[in-house]
Amino acid sequence: MIRFLTAGESHGKALSTIVDGFPSNIRILKSDIDFQLKRRQVGYGRGERMSIESDTAEILSGIRHGKSLGSPISLLISNKDWENWEDIMSSEELTSEISKVTIPRPGHADLTGVSKYNFNDIRNSIERSSARETAARVAACSIARIFLKEFDITIGSFVESVGGVFSDNNIYHLLLSNNYHDNKSIIALSTSADKSDLRVLDSVHEKKIKNRIDEVKEKGDTLGGTMVVFAVGLPVGLGSFMQYDRRLDAEITSSIMSVNAVKGIEIGSGFNSAVNTGSSNNDVIELAGGNIGHRTNYSGGIEGGISNGMPLIIRAAMKPISTLANPVETIDLSKMLPVKSRWERSDFTAVPSCSVIAESMLCWSIAKLFIEKFGGDSIEETKDNYNSYMLKLNNRIKDNFK
Repeated sequence: MIRFLTAGESHGKALSTIVDGFPSNIRILKSDIDFQLKRRQVGYGRGERMSIESDTAEILSGIRHGKSLGSPISLLISNKDWENWEDIMSSEELTSEISKVTIPRPGHADLTGVSKYNFNDIRNSIERSSARETAARVAACSIARIFLKEFDITIGSFVESVGGVFSDNNIYHLLLSNNYHDNKSIIALSTSADKSDLRVLDSVHEKKIKNRIDEVKEKGDTLGGTMVVFAVGLPVGLGSFMQYDRRLDAEITSSIMSVNAVKGIEIGSGFNSAVNTGSSNNDVIELAGGNIGHRTNYSGGIEGGISNGMPLIIRAAMKPISTLANPVETIDLSKMLPVKSRWERSDFTAVPSCSVIAESMLCWSIAKLFIEKFGGDSIEETKDNYNSYMLKLNNRIKDNFK
């Protein structure tokens, strides 16, 4: 079983993560982790924090001479803005008064946090509930991404919409109808998205979204959006229908829903499947080159909680960021009087960043169930187990039904 734990506050000294359970001898380079951290920070409409931070990971343990040891891997991401917050976020007891935050922002964890944890300063809720924590997640999940690459499993994404502005090309539908016939053409979608600072797939769409962001920015408002996340190269057999908590779709949805501001997820045809007929929604099973496959992919690569060998296709929705430059009404808890909400430094939209974080969490979910199935204390042992399984898979089905 693999696991990771993150620690740190948004304006604290650093973020950190400990990653445990991966086999030894995986080739892991700092540059590979830093590349994913950089992808997380892209995006038109991001706030001023992105001009301050340029995240890189310091490897503290678990990797020697570029290879994993099989021991816990610890990573540190320093907050460059720490020097401006050292007194406010000091771990030592107070020696002087600091200004407490008493006005909760609607849509955030401000009010629920002080209610649950008995705080008298909303700052305590703000710091840990901030999406800044996801930098540590991306670093941790980069280890999972590197591990999966050893088995030619690739995870990618693109932004489908921001603020209700969609492209004229419905790529999501084309993916489900299997009009992208090979893994390379699907992977190319993410590569193309990385060339856009909105992570969209065409320049006309990008221009329309930028105009929409500029409109709401002038009004002090924010925008959410939708993203498509995918994984290609998966074997048949990850996950299980034997228990509810071993289902691949349950693991994935839980993982991606844990990302800040994500409020909805679809796998495959998702909510459309509720209005489709069974005959139009089923993926016909057929033989192709002597191998069993599916004509379409409306199931999104998962049947009965188990991967079926088709690409995993997931669509997620991110709500608009709740911190507004033109704030809405709330209550000052110190006076119990109505006031306007506070402005805490924030983005106007973060859908491009969210797509990369969702990718990262998908990497983790797949790696978790992959290692559960194939095991191995070293990457060589895991590969032996995997190759043996894949070699026998098609023949085993044919032999069982003779």
